[in-house]
Amino acid sequence: MPTPPASHETQPSASTDHLAWRQHIPALASAAVGIRQASDAWDAVSDSFCDHDGWPTYEEEYADGKVKRDAEAWKHVEVFLAHGPEILAGIRAAANGADYVEGPISDDLRRLRGIDTTLERAGQIQHEWDQVMALMEGSQPGSLQLYESRAKEIRNSEGWHHADELSFQGLALVRAADYLANRMDADRLSQTDRAQVALARSDSGNRAVLPASPSAPAVPNPPVPRRSR
Repeated sequence: MPTPPASHETQPSASTDHLAWRQHIPALASAAVGIRQASDAWDAVSDSFCDHDGWPTYEEEYADGKVKRDAEAWKHVEVFLAHGPEILAGIRAAANGADYVEGPISDDLRRLRGIDTTLERAGQIQHEWDQVMALMEGSQPGSLQLYESRAKEIRNSEGWHHADELSFQGLALVRAADYLANRMDADRLSQTDRAQVALARSDSGNRAVLPASPSAPAVPNPPVPRRSR
């Protein structure tokens, strides 16, 4: 049976707790949808700023629209940076070889082969932003606000490509994580049921062969009470 491709990609920790990573699945689902909504909202109006050949004719409005799209999308990228690696590790710990070649999440697992690179590059952009802001700590308030605003635009613009990829990779991540978490829960319930049945059978068997306690022998008739002298 084929095994999942092992490479430079993130490897799961042996101590991954499925309850720890599965609680972040709804947040990632919302983030993936949020990026797609930001993209769709921009696509719905971008043509109105362009000529028939697709070149912007209202350059200021076009630029402002992209800035707004990129800023909205980056908020959701930050959610992926916060929780994506943990959920990805949980998926790789829970998936088996068969999941990668057949079954309901095989396509989604294949889509995740590049998500490590996407998260890594988005993380580098965030790290560069943190470094810029650290260097600007001693600036005058007015200058700080100006540089911060411009630095955000650059960060968000550079991050848009990765945000767009996460809108698709992220949904695959969510679907695979949800399926595997539910399967793990079902397996745990099944194991619990089997354990309870085995315990009930064990208790029943013990009761059937349990001898009478020597310290409390069966007495056919209660003793007749005597008077004290």
